[in-house]
Amino acid sequence: MKNKTIITLMFFALAFSSNGQSGFTKLEPISYSEVIIKDEFWKPKLEKVATSALQVCIQQTEVETGRIRNFEKVARGKNEKHEGIYYDDSDVYKALEAIAYSLKNRSDAGLEQKADEWIDKIAAAQEPDGYINTYYSLTGLENRWTDMDKHEAYCAGHLIEAGVAYYQTTGKRKLLDVGIRMADHIDETFRQKNIPWVVGHEEIELALVKLYKVTEEEKYLELSDWFLEQRGRGYGVGAIWDNPNWGAKYAQDDVPVKEQKEITGHAVRAMYLYTGAADVAVAKRDDGYMNAMKNVWEDVVFRNMYITGGIGSSGSNEGFSVDYDLPNETAYSETCASVGMVFWNQRMNALEGESKYIDVLERSLYNAALDGLSLQGDRFFYGNPLASSGQHFRRAWFGTACCPSNISRLVASVGNYIYAKSDNAIWINLFIGSETIIQMGKVDVPIIMETKYPLNGDISITVNPEKPVQYALKLRLPGWANEEPVPGGLYRFEAKSSSFYKVSLNGKEVKYTEENGYITIDRKWKKGDRIEYYLPMEVRKVVARKELAANKDRVALQRGPLVYCVEGSDNEGKAWNILLPDLSKFEVVEHKVLNEKVMAITTEASILTPSPNGEGIVSETKTITAIPYYTWANRGQNEMQVWLPTKVKEVKINY
Repeated sequence: MKNKTIITLMFFALAFSSNGQSGFTKLEPISYSEVIIKDEFWKPKLEKVATSALQVCIQQTEVETGRIRNFEKVARGKNEKHEGIYYDDSDVYKALEAIAYSLKNRSDAGLEQKADEWIDKIAAAQEPDGYINTYYSLTGLENRWTDMDKHEAYCAGHLIEAGVAYYQTTGKRKLLDVGIRMADHIDETFRQKNIPWVVGHEEIELALVKLYKVTEEEKYLELSDWFLEQRGRGYGVGAIWDNPNWGAKYAQDDVPVKEQKEITGHAVRAMYLYTGAADVAVAKRDDGYMNAMKNVWEDVVFRNMYITGGIGSSGSNEGFSVDYDLPNETAYSETCASVGMVFWNQRMNALEGESKYIDVLERSLYNAALDGLSLQGDRFFYGNPLASSGQHFRRAWFGTACCPSNISRLVASVGNYIYAKSDNAIWINLFIGSETIIQMGKVDVPIIMETKYPLNGDISITVNPEKPVQYALKLRLPGWANEEPVPGGLYRFEAKSSSFYKVSLNGKEVKYTEENGYITIDRKWKKGDRIEYYLPMEVRKVVARKELAANKDRVALQRGPLVYCVEGSDNEGKAWNILLPDLSKFEVVEHKVLNEKVMAITTEASILTPSPNGEGIVSETKTITAIPYYTWANRGQNEMQVWLPTKVKEVKINY
């Protein structure tokens, strides 16, 4: 056991053969900007982001805190005091990125006007040499680029991402040009002079690749690669590196990126680093990065991931401790880290064309990440525990407010993760009601996907090519529908399923092959061809490996992609007095959590209470209700558990 302290753009993907030699194939995720979401599950959430979450971000950014005022102060040039924390600029940029995505989903002239107003203030705060960071502009430019952990490059990365997104949504270049000038300043300051600089909080690496793709300027790709190559060579200095409790591992700086095998340190920093490394691997055809990421990915998923897809169990370093250290009630599992898991696993899927990466992406998206956004859209979780004695509650904002805008930008851009294409195939990765048009050869292929997923597993996909065209349709076969809840065996289903997935074409059986977790139907497709795809949505008991001590003699419930929990609101105010029998029988029923329509799970369980004389425990059989994990803590503070005990010794009763 070891110690350890977006607009999606077209790109080439790297595919690895079993002997480690690399080959290249085109794989292009279809951008959210080319996808119309019509989904019963996701469309209301896009609306909540647009009408609620973003309004909270705007109110907090320009009224309740000094984030926008800092830009105004820089522009006035009157030596006014900086408000807030040195990395607060990044929250403004992430909110703008979320606004850009949201404007594509839902036209809103007022929201666009607000974004333009902010962008004018940001542009006015840029220094003549292209540098922009309100903390140093207001506290002393002579100190800029003297502290590797002061998040200058991190803020610049979020600026670049926002500029790219806003340009691609609106065609307006002003914010993009601010980002370009900052990127040029950084390139001239460091790479061109070969002055060592280790980015304390990674993010700029992935942003620079986005900038490279939208501008086709090679220097931005080279700068991203240069930043990656700085790590693990002893260049890091500052508070993080000098702190004996953190050190170089905290910032993934203990060994060069291409030699990394284990996940260490701060979870969000790690996710952004590996997302950027994957992007550079593709663009530069560098399998050194990819081989390293495959090793690190296995370390994360096989030994260090919660059943919800959350990562980073430790609050002390907002990240990783030791293998299999996955406590439930004290789980940190930061929302931003789950957002990062979505980013990283999308890149890994595009690189290798294996569905296991989307299995992890989907688990993180529907559970650990979505849990970060309240059902009303106006409250957020920073950490996402898997158990609570009632002390946890959602907040409107945080001192470090990275999560509200981060989950907002992820939800608003969910269309990025549904479809992909290669030279001869269309890939269906997520099952979200939507429409898009994908060109195969010279033929446009409109696609309509209809589903009530994840409420049920019925999915229909209709293709309407302009004329008959040959290609392979690749339907992801989720691991959970094929007896593997997660890759690597950290979690497994307690018993085999009695249900099977089904595929038909135009109402008839169809020949298909299975490879790398995809059902492939290769044929000449014609207008009106309709695939009916059924995924079994039975309730499954999940158990953990014996090394995961926190879940010994406990089981979790899963249905489809959703992990469930029991919450006091549905169970007489209690969630810690439940003992789940071995031979439980489950019923799936329609239910509502506030206004959210869900499928709840009911079953009979033993409810334990102290005996009247206080000398023992009384057991009573009652019906309990479990709800999707992402919906908990929306009805006030109360008890919650994901992992339910099966033996009395594991039961905790709160009174």
